[in-house]
Amino acid sequence: MKTNKSYTKRLKVTKKGKVLARKPGQNHFNAKETRSTRMKRKRVALFPMTQKNKSRFLGKQRTA
Repeated sequence: MKTNKSYTKRLKVTKKGKVLARKPGQNHFNAKETRSTRMKRKRVALFPMTQKNKSRFLGKQRTA
């Protein structure tokens, strides 16, 4: 099965197989947000995926 390119551009797979992603909601309309809220969104978050979805969207070579 082919790798879904839109997924691979948004996610990062670590050496141990964890999937990391940006937190949503940080592109625009952030002026009203507090500084702490804006800084929390800059961190990457663990993106929970089942093994079936990892193999389906990220391809065979990237899953551990």
